[in-house]
Amino acid sequence: MSGFDTILVVDWSAAKGVRRAEKDAIWIGVARDGSTEEARHFPTRLAAEAWISETIRSEIAAGRRVLATFDFPFGYPEGFARIACGRDDPLALWDWLADRIEDDGQGRNNRFDVASDLNRLFPGAGPFWGKPSREVYPEIPYEGSARHGHGMREKRACDAAARTSSSVWQLFFNPTVGSQALMGLPMLSRLRRIEGVAPWPFRPWQDAPAVLAEIWPGLIDATVREVEGIRDAAQVTCLARALSALPETELDAMMEVDAPEEGWILGTGHAARLTDLARDGLLSPAPLSPPPLSNDCFALPAGVDWTPVDAALAGLKERLRPVTGPESVATEAADGRVLAGPVAARRANPPGANAAVDGYGFAHAATAEGPQSLPLAPGRAAAGAPHEGAVPQGHAIRILTGALLPEGVDTVVLEEDTTADERAVAFHGPVKRGANTRRAGEDVGAGDTLLPGGHVLRPVDLALLSATGVAEVCVRRRLRVGVLSTGDEIVEAGAEDDAARTYDANRPMLLAMVRRWGHAALDLGRAPDDRDLLRRALDGAGADVILTSGGASAGDEDHVSALLREEGALTAWRIALKPGRPLALGVRAGVPVFGLPGNPVASFVCAAIFARPALAALAGALWPEPVAMTLGAAFEKRKKPGRREYLRARIGPEGVETFASEGSGRISGLSWAEGLVELPDGPEVVRRGDPVRFLPYWGMGLA
Repeated sequence: MSGFDTILVVDWSAAKGVRRAEKDAIWIGVARDGSTEEARHFPTRLAAEAWISETIRSEIAAGRRVLATFDFPFGYPEGFARIACGRDDPLALWDWLADRIEDDGQGRNNRFDVASDLNRLFPGAGPFWGKPSREVYPEIPYEGSARHGHGMREKRACDAAARTSSSVWQLFFNPTVGSQALMGLPMLSRLRRIEGVAPWPFRPWQDAPAVLAEIWPGLIDATVREVEGIRDAAQVTCLARALSALPETELDAMMEVDAPEEGWILGTGHAARLTDLARDGLLSPAPLSPPPLSNDCFALPAGVDWTPVDAALAGLKERLRPVTGPESVATEAADGRVLAGPVAARRANPPGANAAVDGYGFAHAATAEGPQSLPLAPGRAAAGAPHEGAVPQGHAIRILTGALLPEGVDTVVLEEDTTADERAVAFHGPVKRGANTRRAGEDVGAGDTLLPGGHVLRPVDLALLSATGVAEVCVRRRLRVGVLSTGDEIVEAGAEDDAARTYDANRPMLLAMVRRWGHAALDLGRAPDDRDLLRRALDGAGADVILTSGGASAGDEDHVSALLREEGALTAWRIALKPGRPLALGVRAGVPVFGLPGNPVASFVCAAIFARPALAALAGALWPEPVAMTLGAAFEKRKKPGRREYLRARIGPEGVETFASEGSGRISGLSWAEGLVELPDGPEVVRRGDPVRFLPYWGMGLA
């Protein structure tokens, strides 16, 4: 296997707009520990970069080594960087472009403006060429043949060696490799700032926790042609499979190149080898995936209007089932994964009877009460170095902790309770039969069920599995959860200050919650109040389930609800809780959609109470109940009947304190709090000192 735990293969795009799961979209192939995952699609460059950055950071934090590869040039022909930014260093050029390239959540960018500025630095016409029409960007020739006198070579040395047909100077008309580079190099500039990341081959990479490298999927084109479906998705999956299957020494040899300015295409000169490795994986059938949910799975019984919280949760628990298929992963890499079925011990723990202490072992029948003295048999027994042969009756043997009990030994006396020399050991009896020993299988027997299906693996579980010989486990593929904010009024934090606009608080919060719950979070960005753009965002999500915030009611601009009614199924669950009454649950194209309220406090409460267990069920995990504590109240409250209420709260010196305001627009209360006080559906009068039910954040998976 390669020297990397995780391989990412990115098919980049410079296309304008939010892209569906099709050609010219962004696809990322993933291989972890030699196992290839389903390709991921991202509708925008910003969403893809956020996922790549988060994946690299989390893998490094977990002690896993990452090779992240991209299908656009990392450098330009020799001499370009010096003219553009005054230095021959390609990384300085990356930074130069990062300062100038602009891109937004809708895919709008200024790459032609930047290319125009670059062309002005060169004599003649060019080197960049290709544009949407002849009338725009006069500094950029419409056709490549119209260039002259710019002084740049057409291709890099690696392009010639790999026999690529594309040119880094081409900005329009397929293949638009030049535009991909202009839009991709600024991302690399930001990714290389992550601690532990090294850009290959420009900086030392051999010991780096994460390496960025250039690839060209055309090297394995013969294999890609054999795969049905979307070509871009197939090529990133096949190449990830091939790179992960390379032996470490072979991959290292491929990466030993000298290309200080222009860069190099990983695998150049090894196309046949990579093609064979990519094809090998095609012989193994893909793991089965469960069928999608039916459109009517969220339908309420006739006549149901307001739904109590417990009834809503019971309905979800009854109707939801796993939507992720199984895959095998190494036990050491399975932390946080959901077991696809029960796991049995391959051998007992301990595998054989052994000593629990350092001391002297003997047969219990050879001892009695009072002072004892036994002659010592030659040799000793140690952990990993068992004593050969039997210990004679009436003799003792030196034995260390963890050593298998030799034949003729069933009892051990603690070293501190003995006096010994080279000939004999003395101690006081009686010693209880079997003292200071562990029986074979005392902890776990061979074949015993260790953990049930649906269990979320923890570090201590990995210890149990490893101790009983389980080196690989069958787990559920991580649930892909798309998070989408909606509304014309929503803008990114840091955008130009405008009192009429609302900074998007929901998406960062929900993405973080999804990650804390162990799922793969897909940032779907923001969709304006435009039905077509919303449709594109949902179509291109590549998610198993989607969480939206806003647009889930019945108003003129509630496009999430309207789209689900038109093209799928929608049930408006009017939950009897405060805050967060409207909860739109629907299915579109087999993908469940949870329409959360737009108010951040209500969105948080609905996500914590409803989305958390629902996502766990969809991921194949056991239904999680929140941890509840009964504590004294340090507040007073009179509550009307009809709705369950959740108050932002934390533990103070006199008991559970609640936030000063119950206003659902007070986001600061969520940060101030350590959990929620849950008040029952009926009327309630809370006085200081009364017992209340407190749900800590950590008990909802949000520590």
